[in-house]
Amino acid sequence: MKGITKVKKEKVLQMLDCPMPGLQSDEVLIQVGVVSICGTDLHLDRWDAWAENRVTHFPRIIGHEFCGKICEVGSDVTRFQVGDFVTSDSHIPCLDCGVCKKGLPHLCNNLQILGIDRDGCFAEYVSIPERSLWKNDPSLSPEIASIQDPLGNAVYATLVTPVAGETVTILGDGPVGLFSVGIARAEGAAKIILTGLNPLTLEIAKTMGADRVFNVNDGNVVQMIQEETEGIGTDILLEMSGNPKAIQEGLKAVRKGGRYSAFGLSTTSIPVDFNNQIIFKGICLFGISGRLMFHTWEKMASLLNSGGLNPSPVITHILDFEDFEKGFRMMEAVPRVAAKVVLVVNPALKHLIRTD
Repeated sequence: MKGITKVKKEKVLQMLDCPMPGLQSDEVLIQVGVVSICGTDLHLDRWDAWAENRVTHFPRIIGHEFCGKICEVGSDVTRFQVGDFVTSDSHIPCLDCGVCKKGLPHLCNNLQILGIDRDGCFAEYVSIPERSLWKNDPSLSPEIASIQDPLGNAVYATLVTPVAGETVTILGDGPVGLFSVGIARAEGAAKIILTGLNPLTLEIAKTMGADRVFNVNDGNVVQMIQEETEGIGTDILLEMSGNPKAIQEGLKAVRKGGRYSAFGLSTTSIPVDFNNQIIFKGICLFGISGRLMFHTWEKMASLLNSGGLNPSPVITHILDFEDFEKGFRMMEAVPRVAAKVVLVVNPALKHLIRTD
């Protein structure tokens, strides 16, 4: 089968002829339909310090965002069958450790990440343990089904507490930040503010339902948020960028008693005024890692199936699998020329993909 592979520790990805994946008794074999490129994949492509310290096995088929159909099931699989239209959570827990037994498998002590700790989905076939699988509504468009992993990040970060009637501020205009705009709008936020750097994605934020978008190069972010909230500060702050300055600005901009969701990953340690920015402000700070398995997926399915959430505007490009290098270059371009890029692995699905 064809697979996009990191062969060794250097800045190159190759599409190679790879062996078909093996199948354990608790796994299913999936014919991959559509995949989407994630920021993690860009780290692996660039082979930066994070990738150098994280990936240890070569060759490694990368990728963790996908949808497809089951073509074979292991002998111990009970909840899925051949022909099911599925997606997988990229987190593969052991279900055995103390954390898993506390009902937090997304934080498993022995967690494997698809495409990093085991071969991923940027291939014609992938094997996935039953415990990480999600069955899609058959009517869900394949390109939408393929982006549910990052969309789930946004659902978890945005809705960890209710947003109805609240002012929600999102720092960061990447795909997860853009998804969060649509989720907050669908769930009844009173006002949605998004900050970012890129004209393309700031326009997409408006389409997704943002009331105010703000280019961080145009002025003081904290001052803008104060003006938009009558000097109180934002009720809910979603930090999606990982930028050290934005992280600090978010702690200043969230109101007393407000909620701060920390999702963006910084490349450096961040000094925090713990007393004044957290304790005396009485804020609730949530670290967001992955998705709640499978509460987040159930909520996401409800939003998608009801029509309340349409993430399509964030998908700016749909390319053939063989054009993966073009997709990576588009995702890495400065200034941005793409938000979310998906790759069609199985050409038979092209007629099912929305073009509106």
